[in-house]
Amino acid sequence: MIIVIQCTDQVGRVAAISGVLSQEKLNIVSLREHVDIEQNHFYMRVHVEQDAPAAALTEKLRAVLPADAIVQVNPRPEKKIVVMVTKEYHCLTDILVRHHFKTLGAQVQCVIGNHTTLQNICERFDVPFCPVLHDPADKINFEAAIHDIIGQYKPDYIVLAKFMRILSPGFVAQFPGRIINIHHSFLPAFAGANPYKRAFERGVKMIGATAHFVTDELDEGPIITQQIIPVNHTYTSTSMVKAGREIETSVLARALQLVFDDRVFVYKNKTVVFE
Repeated sequence: MIIVIQCTDQVGRVAAISGVLSQEKLNIVSLREHVDIEQNHFYMRVHVEQDAPAAALTEKLRAVLPADAIVQVNPRPEKKIVVMVTKEYHCLTDILVRHHFKTLGAQVQCVIGNHTTLQNICERFDVPFCPVLHDPADKINFEAAIHDIIGQYKPDYIVLAKFMRILSPGFVAQFPGRIINIHHSFLPAFAGANPYKRAFERGVKMIGATAHFVTDELDEGPIITQQIIPVNHTYTSTSMVKAGREIETSVLARALQLVFDDRVFVYKNKTVVFE
């Protein structure tokens, strides 16, 4: 059973929480905690050996924590996700393969695409594909149609696996902390469109990818994980794109693993990640 907690810090937090678990005769298998001293904020992830009634244990933990504490006892062990795509296949294919072999840590409920390019690959994996074609002149109805589909499946998270459209602040606000995006640069460098072209023009010596939660500020949401690879003067913008696809796939896979395993805590515009 997994227990995740975040709240303001105070002397004795770990002892108080451990005391409750001891009283309930729950054996701690692993415990990770962190205190952000500047923000006076406390984070903890506990793995206990036994199961216990979630509601009763949550109430007992809340009794020794501040009123605004976030406490989750045994979050859904296998999350539900909706994936959104445009035309690029590499991140989606990796997700579908992991889903098929049950190593994703989540169930893909459906894939929403604003083009039908990737419909065939979804059908091969028996995953529903829902086309919502994008009309630049009618973004309101475009997002409303997407929202209706998401509402049917009630996912824990929405994964933007190279979904190349900017979602409005109003849409994002309906899923706070639940939309995960893969961006093809080492943020905060080269946010926005065409990062590989801009990186090539700048003559960078490394390129990267960033998985982050989506907020109403473009590519400014809390970062989950990042990676980089070296490049040099022999790379063209096209070869950078090719190399970047591999790191994008890897970064998104790692981010999803961390999130689905309840190892990522979001506070304001930063994350604490217990790897």
